[in-house]
Amino acid sequence: MKYWLLKSEPNVWSINQQEIEGDKGTVWDGVRNYQAANNLKKMKKGDLCFFYHSNIGKEIVGIVEVIKDAFIDPTDKKKRFVAIQVKFKKMLKEPVSLKIIKKNKDLKHLSLIKQSRLSVMQIDSKSWKIINKMSNINK
Repeated sequence: MKYWLLKSEPNVWSINQQEIEGDKGTVWDGVRNYQAANNLKKMKKGDLCFFYHSNIGKEIVGIVEVIKDAFIDPTDKKKRFVAIQVKFKKMLKEPVSLKIIKKNKDLKHLSLIKQSRLSVMQIDSKSWKIINKMSNINK
């Protein structure tokens, strides 16, 4: 299993909307950055993703699970980009803000800090555990 981070603007698609979708989940589409799209292609069913509210909030607020590997993005008329399907797993007990993440020396290497505009990124298992601990989740 791998770990990832997916960014969404909460006024466009929020963790609360994701939760409402239940076990059927929702298609994570509209990614048009090639590096982010390549990350989507690497995701596999069962992988876990932090759900990050970008622009408004700038914080990790929950966890979603990949329930369908990459497929052609239905919103891409040229059929060059892919989408995945994810379902809600849980809310974090306490959101973990970008500000707090930047203060942790063990997280300085994250793409969230180094490539702030990247919307889909991999998270190493050590960083996954640190961020979960920061939110008071025992996992």
